[in-house]
Amino acid sequence: MSSLTYQPRAVSDEKPRSAVHAMRFNMIMAALIWALWLIVGRGNAIHHLQVDWRIALTMVFGSMVGGGTSGGGGAVAFAIFTKLLHIAPSDARNFSLAIQSVGMGSASLSILFLRIPIEQRALFHAGIPAILGVLLGARWIAPLVPPVMVRTSFTVLVATIGIALLLLNRENGEGRNSRLPRFGKQERTVLITAGFLGGIVSALVGTGENSVVFMVMVLLFRINEKIATPTTVVLMTMATIPGFLIHLLWLRDFSPAVTGYWLAAIPVVAVGAPLGAVLCSYMSRRSIVNLLLFLIALELISTVMLVPISRSVLLVSAGTLLVCGSLDWLMSRVRNYVPSPLESGAQD
Repeated sequence: MSSLTYQPRAVSDEKPRSAVHAMRFNMIMAALIWALWLIVGRGNAIHHLQVDWRIALTMVFGSMVGGGTSGGGGAVAFAIFTKLLHIAPSDARNFSLAIQSVGMGSASLSILFLRIPIEQRALFHAGIPAILGVLLGARWIAPLVPPVMVRTSFTVLVATIGIALLLLNRENGEGRNSRLPRFGKQERTVLITAGFLGGIVSALVGTGENSVVFMVMVLLFRINEKIATPTTVVLMTMATIPGFLIHLLWLRDFSPAVTGYWLAAIPVVAVGAPLGAVLCSYMSRRSIVNLLLFLIALELISTVMLVPISRSVLLVSAGTLLVCGSLDWLMSRVRNYVPSPLESGAQD
């Protein structure tokens, strides 16, 4: 039982910085990003912000979700782009990777600077395999998967996470760990596998690394959602930037339209994503869970209402539901990592 009382170091042994420090740091970072946006975009930056205002408006909400939850801003962008704006899923995926490189990248810097607690060991053991997963998925798997299958399968994935969270949070008196309670070969293997699979999902949708690893951290390892959320934001950044560069420099499949969408959204996410990360750090664990459940419900409802469901799509979705649902249920039933009330690092 001694391993359960071990508390590894967080980002810093010092207390998180104050709201004043957060505001000052995020304003400076946003100003630098805006300056680079004007330089890189030249005369097109302001033009695309005006022409593609619907994209910028979408990312007002999407960036705060990306910086403050495990859902990822790309999940919001992918859903709205493909279901409401009727943008091709490949373009929606490329945009998600590109804009998250800015938004979740700045949110990650904010998390690290403000010393918001994260589980550092998950960054290495899930982050490095995620890069390999993104590379494999982008080059060899994504071209083989029909876009409609990608949309519905991702919806089923996050829906099963929502169901498992509901079941897990109905258990009265069960605590949460502030860090991984033990860290042996088994835990490393689980994180490596989750990171790799999350990278493949990110290559298909533009997001997903955060959702897959969040599922493992919360459902299996019983880590507090307040710790797991900022950890997965940083992890998603580690997968997003290589994914963006793969499509930009290697696959070269960025269309002029996606470039315009990206320029329109940059000034918005530079503010929204770090703000979402800061706001999340002040929310209670249950508030974070409720927000995630709300976003998952929106994703599920929008897919059912707006995505054509053929027989083949239905069969694939059912298979995804069976596999993901079984894994989520099994992880939520494992008791090895449930802390005693005295050892729990969770706060409601």
